[in-house]
Amino acid sequence: MDPNVDAAPPPSLLTRLLIGRDPRRTLVRIVVLVVVSFVVFTFVLKPIRVEGGSMLPTYKDHGINFVNRLAYLFHEPRRGDVVAIRLLAGDHVVYMKRIIGLPSETVAFHRGRAYINGKPLDEPYLKFRGEWEHAPEQVGPDQYYVVGDNRDMPWDDHYKGRSARELILGKILL
Repeated sequence: MDPNVDAAPPPSLLTRLLIGRDPRRTLVRIVVLVVVSFVVFTFVLKPIRVEGGSMLPTYKDHGINFVNRLAYLFHEPRRGDVVAIRLLAGDHVVYMKRIIGLPSETVAFHRGRAYINGKPLDEPYLKFRGEWEHAPEQVGPDQYYVVGDNRDMPWDDHYKGRSARELILGKILL
């Protein structure tokens, strides 16, 4: 019996590149990749889109960023961290803000400058300082004071203030 008669022709180069030499192993790899991607992008990295100018120039309007939901697993948020904060209604509306006040501190604004416990806060990331004026406000024991980087916006057009720790989803990656 001639061995060349029953043998199938070798797969083409394109087939080998797309599927590989063992289609079953390729299918297993695809399934694993899909499952791992689903888990990562559902529970670890949450994609968010920036809308509005409150974080300019640090983060551009309509940009896409990822929230690391595991960032605060072993430590609490720190001053200067850019975080994602969800509203009480659910996490479909998420704000991206910078933490400037830690629990039990007092936060105030005078001539656009932030004051923590009466001392000016060094904010090298600010490009637009503005002229905000706001009386001292006490941050609760389980709260953080958050505000955007664009302080040139009018006070009333800016989401800012105290945010409960449980509403902070995680830290912005980039």
